[in-house]
Amino acid sequence: MSETERKENEEQKAGEEEEENLVPNPQPGEGGTPEPTPEDDREPRSDAEEVNADGPSTDVFEEAETQADLPEEAEPLREPQRKENVGNSTATVKVVLVPEGHVMTVAFAIGLSIQELKRHLASELRVPAEVLQISLDGRVVEEHQSLMELGVRPHSSTRMEMCSVDPNTHPLRPVRPPEHDNMPDVLTVRVQTGEGVFEEVVVEIERPRQQKVFLGGYKHLLTGAEYHHAAVQTLPKKRPDRGVVVFSRDTQTVELKSQIQQCAVDVSTQMTGIGCYMSCMKDKLLTPGTYITADEYHDRRLKAVIRLQSYVRRWLAQQEVNGLRRDRDNRLAWLELQEQRRKEEKEEQLRDRRQRWMNPQKREDFNLLFQALEKWRREEEQEINSTLKGAERKAALCGLLEQETTLISAIGRHHIAAQSNNFDKTVKNFLDKSAAPHQWRAGDGRLIEMDTLHTIRARELKELYNNINLSAVSQEERLQVLMTLKHTVREHRCQLTQDIVDLIDREVDLMTRGVKAASLEGLRKRISTLFLQFVKAPAFNPEAARLLKVPQNPSKLKNNMFLCRACDRYLHATNFSSTASACHSNQCRDCTGLDNIARSRNDLSCYKSILRRLRADELKINDEAKIPFLLQVEDLRYLVEVIWASRSALHGSNDLYSLVLVRWERHRDWSPWNCILLSKEETSAHLEVEDVHKAYESTFIRRVQHKHMLARRHFSQISTMSEYLDSPPPAALGNQLVSMPITMTTGKQATNSTPSSAH
Repeated sequence: MSETERKENEEQKAGEEEEENLVPNPQPGEGGTPEPTPEDDREPRSDAEEVNADGPSTDVFEEAETQADLPEEAEPLREPQRKENVGNSTATVKVVLVPEGHVMTVAFAIGLSIQELKRHLASELRVPAEVLQISLDGRVVEEHQSLMELGVRPHSSTRMEMCSVDPNTHPLRPVRPPEHDNMPDVLTVRVQTGEGVFEEVVVEIERPRQQKVFLGGYKHLLTGAEYHHAAVQTLPKKRPDRGVVVFSRDTQTVELKSQIQQCAVDVSTQMTGIGCYMSCMKDKLLTPGTYITADEYHDRRLKAVIRLQSYVRRWLAQQEVNGLRRDRDNRLAWLELQEQRRKEEKEEQLRDRRQRWMNPQKREDFNLLFQALEKWRREEEQEINSTLKGAERKAALCGLLEQETTLISAIGRHHIAAQSNNFDKTVKNFLDKSAAPHQWRAGDGRLIEMDTLHTIRARELKELYNNINLSAVSQEERLQVLMTLKHTVREHRCQLTQDIVDLIDREVDLMTRGVKAASLEGLRKRISTLFLQFVKAPAFNPEAARLLKVPQNPSKLKNNMFLCRACDRYLHATNFSSTASACHSNQCRDCTGLDNIARSRNDLSCYKSILRRLRADELKINDEAKIPFLLQVEDLRYLVEVIWASRSALHGSNDLYSLVLVRWERHRDWSPWNCILLSKEETSAHLEVEDVHKAYESTFIRRVQHKHMLARRHFSQISTMSEYLDSPPPAALGNQLVSMPITMTTGKQATNSTPSSAH
């Protein structure tokens, strides 16, 4: 007989004995307290998970005995017996956790599937149900099978093995502490339901989290069954917290105890004597040294401590000096880095300015050229006026005028070339924007693009325009492009399309006659220009309507058209430069640029850089800054030139490319009456000042406040800036009253005006 069969036979015998001797007969103790039930001399089961029937707590026995031993008068209190079918019958399932060998015992309905058993065990072991694998007799069972299909009988027991598919991530460990492993979780109780009729009931034991206190009960006089109070089945009441920390007397006293210790080993010394010889080969001769008194010993220790302290203090001093030296080196390196950065920035500005002189592309570049030309002309004229007189002076001035004319013509040629290049870029940007698909951001952040019939039409016209402007093409390709263009424009009947068709027919006729491509350059240019007008017309290209500056609806032009006093033309509002002091100027941009080239020849690029940096710095400090974005270049020029005289307020530096407008009091928002003009080197030191009234002298503070008063007076006349005006500080108000001119009045008026001035 194998070991497995022998164990099963032993389990069956132990189960039969347990069913026969299940109900104990406890004897009551004195004072109504039940006495503990003595252990039976029954033979224990072979499995470690199953113990004798006396193993479970008294509550389980009480429940079984209550159902079996109640008297006849307690019959109405019984719960009605429900007739269960075979599928709802329960069985004891012992699950062995592989490879640890722990056993879990559960009561499970035999009609339920293995999948539901997995879910129950997964919740107990706190692992996913998908990683569990259950096997019976070495064979893996399917999840859809039930215990009844596997041959498990009602109220019987079965043994299964369970392992984890992924033991590294989800190992199988029992949740119950090891000290509770010697007690069973499920018991099979035999209950008498009638005369000579017994029924086996599977009872699952719920373990309390804490030990319950026995509170007494009563005992049946005939059967000897014990009934406990209901409070035994509930959690004990907690003692209310009185809010006062209470200590016992034992924790407040000290217990003294004296105990004598005796060495475990006795030590003795053997000397040479009569009848006993001790060898002296290993003896050592010790010479007594100088006797050291306690004062000498403590003095030596004190000197050693002083020496150690001196060494430590020296080490600490060296560390402090090294730290100061590192800070100094870091500071010098930072200053050197800042100086190098400023030099590189200055060199970058000079390179950029030189590049703009040599290769001007924008209107600001040509303004810079004319400003340099005007500066050179004034220097030459001043030199001529100071050194020459009479006819020589007139001749030199005439030569200077001829040189100026030559330079102006050279600048004009550069301007024409730049306009041609910029025109090609403008046309390319216009075609790209009109042919681009519509884009918007979705809710999840993705960029969505959509093509419409209008964008597809614009893309076809863009490709056709690019093919027309190709120069290095063969005659056959050119004829094919012209035929495509002819069919495209014939869809719309108007004078523009008729002119394009006539020019196409003329070029085709000349090409068939063998005319060279160089002779057809002018004709091809006319075709390209007319087709560009065709592309820009909203009637032929609907996408061009949203890119045109002048709207096609005449009703929208009524409020956005203004008269230019210089060229006497009605132009759109976009052709005028707006400032904070006025909505639109009297001259359009072209007339303003022409007047600047002919007369003043000013370059505003330095003021644009100051305004650009001011806006960037204010955005870093305050996202809701508004005043810097209301100011235009002309307003900033007035603030720098008139108010601050184009010089740094501290050291008088007049290099506009190195000047910056920053806050005067850094805790207040920037405004023309809360700013100061400083160089880039002075800005970092000024922004670290907490209180300007403590950091600067009173004379300097009054001078700055006077400039703030002038800026407030100028910008208060602007309607868009007046709403941001705040009340002036008391110091500035006093300066304003003191700086007012004194008028001659009579004695009475002078007497009345004195208190107001003092006030």
